[in-house]
Amino acid sequence: MKVAVVGATGMVGEVMLKVLAERNFPVTELIPVASERSVGKEIEYNGKKYKVVSLDTAVSMKPQIALFSAGGDTSKEWAPKFAEAGTTVIDNSSAWRMDTTKKLVVPEINASELTKDDKIIANPNCSTIQMVLALAPLHKKYNIERVVVSTYQSVTGTGVKAVKQLENEYAGIEGEMAYKYPIHRNAIPQIDVFEENGYTKEEMKMTKETKKILSDDSIKVTATTVRIPTVGGHSEAVNVEFSNDFDIKEVRSILENTPGITVQDDISAFSYPMPLYAEGKDDVFVGRIRRDESQDNTLNMWIVADNLRKGAATNAVQIAEYLVANNLV
Repeated sequence: MKVAVVGATGMVGEVMLKVLAERNFPVTELIPVASERSVGKEIEYNGKKYKVVSLDTAVSMKPQIALFSAGGDTSKEWAPKFAEAGTTVIDNSSAWRMDTTKKLVVPEINASELTKDDKIIANPNCSTIQMVLALAPLHKKYNIERVVVSTYQSVTGTGVKAVKQLENEYAGIEGEMAYKYPIHRNAIPQIDVFEENGYTKEEMKMTKETKKILSDDSIKVTATTVRIPTVGGHSEAVNVEFSNDFDIKEVRSILENTPGITVQDDISAFSYPMPLYAEGKDDVFVGRIRRDESQDNTLNMWIVADNLRKGAATNAVQIAEYLVANNLV
């Protein structure tokens, strides 16, 4: 099993390597891939050192699986080249997510849709993954009509430059800015670029991807995404309106029995999800589960997950695990 990791020296790429090792993915030959300036650098994986190679070289090596985390432009150009060489690409960028010919996969929800013919598979946006994991079983039971979500997102979602900006600002050091504004002691209500409708690209990703993953265009979704000075993961306040009424105990039970979810919801013990404690974990944490008393059939939840793991690397590796387990590569 030859596995290429494209963007191996980036923040998500490094976590992908870590997750592959932790989960004992059956890698017989690792192919770390990065931009030309990183070619020849050494990375360590499972106690062995590997030299970073170029995209051209990686394609010619014909890996069975390529995990991509190198940005949309790289994916648009190179994913088809890997696919033509027989490689199955699992892409972490936004390049293929809304392409009608490509599957957008959260394994616990819709991996069963995958076939051998799916040579480019899209990994959803980090903030979408954690939300839909909690929404999917509730949609089956009560039928979701509308979702209102506000996110509180970690600087790690922007990358190394943003983490450095936050660290510099904590220390009172002037340095390179990933954002237009300081992030320390601040909240920036803009993630990605603004679109013509006044929403950001991140907000529209959450809207469109949710409908695609849950295979239901009738669900109304509206999002406000905010960057805050945390590093452990993304947090979301999610308000869900259902067609049918629900019992709170049953909602908790459904979520507790959903693979990949940990319910942390004991207000008497001040137990609820927080990014500080989600960091480094693969589960999606759900708490503050309560009825919205302002209207019928409506639920409030607080959802937290490590955006570099389940929000990116772990979800991609889980897709790869499904492909291997079902002889699709």
